[in-house]
Amino acid sequence: MKIGNLDLGTQPVFLAPMEDVTDMPFRKLCHAYGADMMYTEFVSADAVVRDISSTMRKIDIDPTERPVGVQIYGREIEPMVRAAQIVEESNPDVIDINFGCPVKKIAGKGAGAGMLRDIPKLVEMTRQIVRAVRHTPVTVKTRLGWDENSKTIVDTAERLQDVGISALTIHGRTRSQMYTGQADWTLIGAVKNNPRMTIPIIGNGDITSDEVAQQKFDTYGVDAIMIGRAAIGHPWIFESVKHYLRTGEKLAPTSVSVHCQRLSEQLRLTHEWIGDERRAILHFRRHLAVSFKGLPDFRQTKIRLLRSEKIDEINVMLSEIATRYAENIEEAHA
Repeated sequence: MKIGNLDLGTQPVFLAPMEDVTDMPFRKLCHAYGADMMYTEFVSADAVVRDISSTMRKIDIDPTERPVGVQIYGREIEPMVRAAQIVEESNPDVIDINFGCPVKKIAGKGAGAGMLRDIPKLVEMTRQIVRAVRHTPVTVKTRLGWDENSKTIVDTAERLQDVGISALTIHGRTRSQMYTGQADWTLIGAVKNNPRMTIPIIGNGDITSDEVAQQKFDTYGVDAIMIGRAAIGHPWIFESVKHYLRTGEKLAPTSVSVHCQRLSEQLRLTHEWIGDERRAILHFRRHLAVSFKGLPDFRQTKIRLLRSEKIDEINVMLSEIATRYAENIEEAHA
């Protein structure tokens, strides 16, 4: 599969862009475990244009994590075009346009999935961004439509291809679904199997295991899949999925001890990147919160972990967890 001149191999597996999750340390770990393409947290076009330091930090790319796409969002065409031009200067492998974020503070203001209520504007915005960017492939990530009565993705996909995007990622839910219910992959398959479509189609939604990943490729014929929430706290899901896609065999489940070692390494990288211990821990807690699902009698330990404000304390607790659950093997998360 190729996006522009970027060759991503056969059946690639991508890390989805997620706010406050897909920072540089997390992307580097996902890359190390086999993810074929990473995406930054989405960044506001207005903030890029205003050169807000916290936003510009999000689009920093380390050479060791490539290929990486930078995702932008906004509701007005002019600042989106200018932001794409500015982002291109950071030399991403892909510039991705977010037409899929469903949260109220974004979609409710007409950006992200809010653009699905004005398809002509969505298409025109994309057209102008493609024309303005000189050397970088422009891609789009979107949803099936605004709600159950406006699943326009088959027609929208054709129109986006016609204005020059290089690939399209589809999350199999409407905006009104948010992240509830099951992702509907039938319409993703309809886009992929539309004879008019020639660009790569990437499927996203509810990919939580090796078998599900394989089933999405086999059933819907997508060119790539994208994993989001299932990678939080478990970046090694990519290692498992990629192994299964290559061999048809499952890797042995991760032991709690190895899990703890990997979390400690992720915390170290996060601290190095952020520089401040307390902010690094606050940022890291979302990973800790979901990392030990299924372990028996773990509630009080989890509370202690999430209340800790010292990295040394967290590492001590991770060592205690590794010893306490030495005989446990995690339920296969991937």
